[in-house]
Amino acid sequence: MKKIPSFTIDHNRLLRGIYVSRRDFTPSGDAVTTFDVRMTEPNRQPALSPEALHALEHLAATYLRNHPEWKDRIVYWGPMGCCTGNYLIVQGELDSSAILPLVRETMEFVASFEGDVPGASPRDCGNWSFMDLPAARAAARTYIDEVLASPRPENLNYPD
Repeated sequence: MKKIPSFTIDHNRLLRGIYVSRRDFTPSGDAVTTFDVRMTEPNRQPALSPEALHALEHLAATYLRNHPEWKDRIVYWGPMGCCTGNYLIVQGELDSSAILPLVRETMEFVASFEGDVPGASPRDCGNWSFMDLPAARAAARTYIDEVLASPRPENLNYPD
């Protein structure tokens, strides 16, 4: 079986950042861009805990789907199985620099969030108590301070 493109990226060289993972076109010609929002360095830094990633998912998805400018273009936000980041799928043919301000805003929202995590109830979520808000906040703050505040080209483009 042929390897899918995301498994051809050298994860041993991949840094934290925002990368265009793929671009797809619907049968009607609409572009959809999938972003790799990589929050930890694969195989070199500890992965995010599943509980932190779950809280981050609820907060980021809620923020993005309510964003006044972007809400109609957000298709999906969700965690990577390896727990090193998230996928953001957006309508349009975009590059990493175009989405950088939105990801910064989203992470600021997560980093400063106080209160009950949206959708964290037995009625709204299949594993509602499996969340760690303090860890999600800390991960978002670290990502902002160490990566998003001043990204380098290697944080926005996959390694060759």
